[in-house]
Amino acid sequence: MPSSFGTALRVTVFGQSHSPAVGCVLEGLPAGMRVDLDELAEFVERRAPGRDPWSTPRREPDAPRIVSGLNARGETCGAPLAAIIENTNTRSVDYANLTGVPRPGHADFTAWAKWHGAQDVPGGGHFSGRLTGPLCVAGGIALQWLRTRGVTVAAHVAELAGVEDVPFSALDNSPAAAERLASQVSSLADGRRVPVIDERAGERMVEAVMAARAEKDTVGGIVECVACGMPAGAGSPMFDGIENVMARALFGVPAVKGVEFGRGFDVARLRGTENNDPYEVRDGACVPVTNNAGGILGGITTGAPVLVRCAIKPISSVMVEQDSVDLDRMEPARLKVHGRHDTTAVLRAVPVIEAVSALSLADALLAWPAQ
Repeated sequence: MPSSFGTALRVTVFGQSHSPAVGCVLEGLPAGMRVDLDELAEFVERRAPGRDPWSTPRREPDAPRIVSGLNARGETCGAPLAAIIENTNTRSVDYANLTGVPRPGHADFTAWAKWHGAQDVPGGGHFSGRLTGPLCVAGGIALQWLRTRGVTVAAHVAELAGVEDVPFSALDNSPAAAERLASQVSSLADGRRVPVIDERAGERMVEAVMAARAEKDTVGGIVECVACGMPAGAGSPMFDGIENVMARALFGVPAVKGVEFGRGFDVARLRGTENNDPYEVRDGACVPVTNNAGGILGGITTGAPVLVRCAIKPISSVMVEQDSVDLDRMEPARLKVHGRHDTTAVLRAVPVIEAVSALSLADALLAWPAQ
């Protein structure tokens, strides 16, 4: 089963929700890079479960342990970097009734159809959001490397349960917009409880999420991510373009059902004169004045901010009875999900989208000299 992505920077994730541990292997990191383990732990902590009332009560320390790839000085040494996160708070009995009756909206049925009952059911097995923990370990390291190249990646909740945040100022590529964007990115780094630009919107989001939780339901939303500082010229045309590479990886994040860049689906309603990004000379370089393209043309970066949005579906494990099928008897069944589940995946997905975007962009930059 493929669990890897990337070319110059290859990422593999392994483990299941209730296995002894989950982990990742990162191949292709430049040797000699010092990894700040404290910063990495703080980044992974942003995704960890059990910290908020809307989150699963399954509390895990999510302390990453790097088992290879660093030398005695804490620098990358050229060997594959491998890390694990131990699972310490599993409760598999909560999933006993799902062995033969799949949850609507979850991968229970498709896993059964592919592996005929041999799949690991508790916690969703390999389909669990638990696998985004090691993705954050790998992505946290990629974020540190990108910073050495002048690239910053940040994300926020653009929409949750119908409540919208202020968007990134990334569709305008003027110097004034760049200052606003830098201020927005900086504000998100202050450790705020809800990763939004407008904290009043965050308060309304929390109210909407808790209202859904009281009704034993779940909600979805949109995560918006921006990468500032990507140079013009990274990427490839056709099937290895920046959009292709990022979208393939982002669709590997559980619950992501849509990915768009720049103006995204809005371009279908624009004229060419409205959608095109004119050019000007700025500081001796050719730059786009606006950024409807989201920093990418022909699969190659333009030098403007790379802007991507991900639509995230509601958590499928809802605590009300639903129609399903008993797969052993092939007859109708009613299913009520038990166990510990999030009310929304959107809030904890923010660092995951940052991590996967960083890994994809780092892959593109590392492959650039060979193109």
